[in-house]
Amino acid sequence: MEGFSGLGRMLVLLGIGLVILGLWLWGKLPFLGRLPGDIRIERDGLVIYIPLASMLLLSLVLSLLFSLWRR
Repeated sequence: MEGFSGLGRMLVLLGIGLVILGLWLWGKLPFLGRLPGDIRIERDGLVIYIPLASMLLLSLVLSLLFSLWRR
């Protein structure tokens, strides 16, 4: 295999872009990560964090943006 196909390269670049965007927005949107439905379990020396509501909200917003962009 000589390299990524066009679709594979686009997916990798999109993933890298999303990671960079996430790092840039880290802490700038105070409501993300603290919505009702986000699960946070704290024990002695252990913190488990599962942002369910934040992921659903982000997915909905991105789906709407991409839907409008395709039209």
